[in-house]
Amino acid sequence: MKILVCISHVPDTTSKINFVDNSTKFDTAGVQFIIGPYDDYALARAIELKEATPGTTVTVINVGTAETEPTIRKALAIGADDAIRVNADPTDSFFVATQIAEHAKGFDLVLMGRESIDYNSGVVHAMVGEMLGLPSVSPVMKLDIDGSKVKMTREIEGGKEEVESTLPLVAGCQEPIAEWKIPNMRGIMSARTKPLKVVEPKATEASAVLQKFELPAPKGAVQMISADNVADLVTKLKNEAKVL
Repeated sequence: MKILVCISHVPDTTSKINFVDNSTKFDTAGVQFIIGPYDDYALARAIELKEATPGTTVTVINVGTAETEPTIRKALAIGADDAIRVNADPTDSFFVATQIAEHAKGFDLVLMGRESIDYNSGVVHAMVGEMLGLPSVSPVMKLDIDGSKVKMTREIEGGKEEVESTLPLVAGCQEPIAEWKIPNMRGIMSARTKPLKVVEPKATEASAVLQKFELPAPKGAVQMISADNVADLVTKLKNEAKVL
């Protein structure tokens, strides 16, 4: 079985976010980048499937410039066999999906996170499935394979849904599909020599144009009210917060 895992290169969740050039570019100064947390779940499940099924290979793909290679190498250290980097800025979901679909042909299973944590669009898996003519399921919380049959549990509003499909398949993953894996020293050393192929992007028209980033409005000051002054609390909740 051949598995393709799509990974994103995103700021650590503890990073302080700033923008430059009149709020048109993300300021990367001092920011630590990681594998997208949901992509980490997808990668962990792919490695589990590889370990359970002899002959299975795991390839990771990332759409990004050279700055993403340390993130890709971490995925190789975790257990992926080889990697592809599409040499381009991931400008929008359609562009990213187009690049992934170009290299996903021939794989039995395409896994990725349910969404990236920078743009949170959550549509790339569906676009890739449509471009390849394959079923796409998300968000997948459990995934088991028996021959060519795939059994999945996905989250829906108010509960869970059991889904069955056949390979090939595209899946957007989330917890608790697997536990994150931490690369060991042997994995880190072997990652240095694993193949990382750099390819130029497929020409495609941009479907979106970035105009400007905006930070959320700052939170208002906290008002401390004595526990004995319930009447004042109720008045403020009604007239100022307008939640009553």
